[in-house]
Amino acid sequence: MQAVKMYTTAVCPYCTRAKQILKAKGVEQIEEIRIDTDPQARTTMMEITQRRTVPQIFIGDTHVGGCDDLMALDSRGGLVPLLQGA
Repeated sequence: MQAVKMYTTAVCPYCTRAKQILKAKGVEQIEEIRIDTDPQARTTMMEITQRRTVPQIFIGDTHVGGCDDLMALDSRGGLVPLLQGA
């Protein structure tokens, strides 16, 4: 299983939904980086992704995007293979 990293904030329904989807697919651990408590993490996230919104999800070295992107990837059948490193 690939490592999963997610930039989040404390009160974010999209972050919660993304975590639910990932856990349903067997992800046991998600590295959460809270950008609401760490201004430098927000800056880093924006530099890496060119986006301002959360969540920003990485599976391994792949930037998936936000919750809508994660759901679209899953509906195309691409989420499980990505998680498995295929």
